[in-house]
Amino acid sequence: MDQIINAVDLQNKTIRSKELLSISKRKEVLLKLKEAITDNEEEIVLALKSDLGKSRFESYISEIDFVVHEIDMALKNLDKWAAPKKVRSSLTFFPVRSYIYPEPYGKVLIISPWNYPFQLLLDPLVGALAAGNTAVLKPSELAPETAKVIEKLFGSYIDPKYVAVVTGAVEETTVLLEQHFDYIFYTGNGAVARIVMSAAAKNLTPVTLELGGKSPCLVLSKNLDISAKRIIWGKFFNAGQTCVAPDYVLLKSEDRAEFVSHCKKWIEHFFGANIQGNEDYGRIINERHFDRISSYLEDAEILCGGDVDRSEKYISPTIVLAQRDSSAMQEEIFGPVLPIIEIDNLENGINYILDNDKPLASYAFLDTDEEKERFIREVSSGGMVINDTIVHLSNPNLPFGGVGESGMGAYHGKHSFELFSHKKSVMKRSFLFENSLRYPPYKGKLDLIRKILSML
Repeated sequence: MDQIINAVDLQNKTIRSKELLSISKRKEVLLKLKEAITDNEEEIVLALKSDLGKSRFESYISEIDFVVHEIDMALKNLDKWAAPKKVRSSLTFFPVRSYIYPEPYGKVLIISPWNYPFQLLLDPLVGALAAGNTAVLKPSELAPETAKVIEKLFGSYIDPKYVAVVTGAVEETTVLLEQHFDYIFYTGNGAVARIVMSAAAKNLTPVTLELGGKSPCLVLSKNLDISAKRIIWGKFFNAGQTCVAPDYVLLKSEDRAEFVSHCKKWIEHFFGANIQGNEDYGRIINERHFDRISSYLEDAEILCGGDVDRSEKYISPTIVLAQRDSSAMQEEIFGPVLPIIEIDNLENGINYILDNDKPLASYAFLDTDEEKERFIREVSSGGMVINDTIVHLSNPNLPFGGVGESGMGAYHGKHSFELFSHKKSVMKRSFLFENSLRYPPYKGKLDLIRKILSML
C-alpha cells in the first residue's frame, strides 16, 4: 500500500509546483497519452479480446478511437476552454470587470468498471488532464489483461507525477478512498457508488458517479423493421454489457409477433447462423455474471435465442416475454437478454417508466412530433434518443451522465473539461472611483441606494 501513499505524495508535489497551470504542459501530457495509445493499439485490442471477447471493430470504435478523438478535441480547443470568460458586471461597484476563471481541482481519483475497461478509464482522464489536474487511475480487476496493458503504457510514456496507475481489487480501492483526493470520478454500480460517496464526504470531496439502471425502449412506431434493427444493434453491442444498452422493450401486444420476427432476422443478419463462432459477438465477463444473466431465462418465455455455454461464457442474443415481477425486471440486466413488456399505449408506457428509478438512458421509437415531445417532456433520464439507441454517446458535444439512481455529473468533450474545473469568480477593480454610499454611516442612504438598485 506504500505505492498508493507515494503516488499521492508525488502528485501533491506536482500540484504545488503549478506545472499543470501551463496550457502547453497540459497539451504535452495529452500528446504523450495519445502516443501511448496509438503506439500500442494492437496490444490493447488483444487485451480487450482476452477479457471480453471484443471484436477488433468494437475495440476500435468504442474504446481506442473514442479516447483518441477526445484527446484530439481537447488539444484543438484547450486554449479556448481554459481562457477566462468575461461576464457582465453590476454598476453597483463601477468601474469593475468580472470574469470566470476555470482552475483545476488538484488530484483526481478515477475508478473504472470492466465493461469498457479502456475507454471508461481514459476518457475522463482526458478531461482531468485538460483541466490541469493530476490523476490516479484504478482500472477494474475484472478485466486483468486490459489493466496490465494500461499499467504498462503509463509506466512507459507518462510520468507518475502526472498520472499513476494502481491495480488490485477491493483492498487497494479501499486504501485509495482513504486518501485525500480533490475530486473522485467513479463509474460502476450503485452499491459501490454509495461507498465511494461516503468516503468522499469525510473530506468534502466532490464526486461524479456514472452508474446505470434499466434503460427503457418504448416502441410505438409503425416502422417495426428499422426499430428492431437499431434496438438489436444497441442491445447486443458488447454482448449487452453496456450501461446505456436498451434494458427492456415496451411494446403493444398486437405488434409483438412482427417485432420479434424482425429481431430474429436482424440477429441472423448481424451474426450469422453460428453466432457462437462469430468473432463480432462478445462474451460475458466472468462466470458469476454468466450465472446471473442465465437465471433470467428460468421464469420467462423465450421468444428468440436462449442458447448458453458456460465453458465459453457465451449467451446468445435472447428475447423473452416478461412480466413486471419477472426476475429480469428486478435489476439492470447488463447482458444479452432483452425482455418485452406488453403495454396498451403511450401513456401506459410512460407511466411504466415513471414507476421505476430514473435510468441512464431512455429510448422511444415514435412517429408523430406530438408523441416525441411528450416523451421528451415527461420522461426523466440521463440521456435520451428518439428512434435509435446508444448513439448519443458518439456526440462529444452532448453531456453524458445520469440523474437520480443513474448517477450525478456529466462529461465528454468540453463537458469533461468543465466537470474537472472549479469555476472561480474574479472581480477586478481600479482605484479611480470611490462610491461613498457603500461606507458607514448609512443614515439617509438606504432610500437612495434602493432607488439606484431598482434602476439597474
